[in-house]
Amino acid sequence: MKKFSDLILNPISNKQITHENVLKGKFKIMKSDDEKMLAFGWASVSMRVDGELIEDWQKDIVEPEELERAAYEFVELYREGGEMHERGGAAVLIESIVFTEEKMQAIGIPAGTLPIGWWIGFKVLDKDVWEKVKDGTYLMFSIEGEAERIAL
Repeated sequence: MKKFSDLILNPISNKQITHENVLKGKFKIMKSDDEKMLAFGWASVSMRVDGELIEDWQKDIVEPEELERAAYEFVELYREGGEMHERGGAAVLIESIVFTEEKMQAIGIPAGTLPIGWWIGFKVLDKDVWEKVKDGTYLMFSIEGEAERIAL
């Protein structure tokens, strides 16, 4: 089984990023709107487009159903974006969808087009944080959470 880290490329050099040069659980910001201070991208991906579950650097796998449950809980209870897991209030969630096989089929996205994952969008409220998004200091989203490890 390939790890998600095996699939990450540096957006500047297009070379593979290794465990040593990237923090775990980070996903590149895929779209942004400078004027509106909006940023969009994957919060987490559970399964590749070919159906292979992704194993992270800690050898953990987040099953699609668990990812969906966690995403719904975040949207229901939190919706706030922080800065580097140090402080809150930097952003607010404006978009969230967990792309499951069932949802993609229902909205007409052909199988094998998108991974099973959680897509998010945030409105950044803090101008200093937005400047760091624009200048490339913050290139990715990073989710934070707790889970109970279950041996298979």
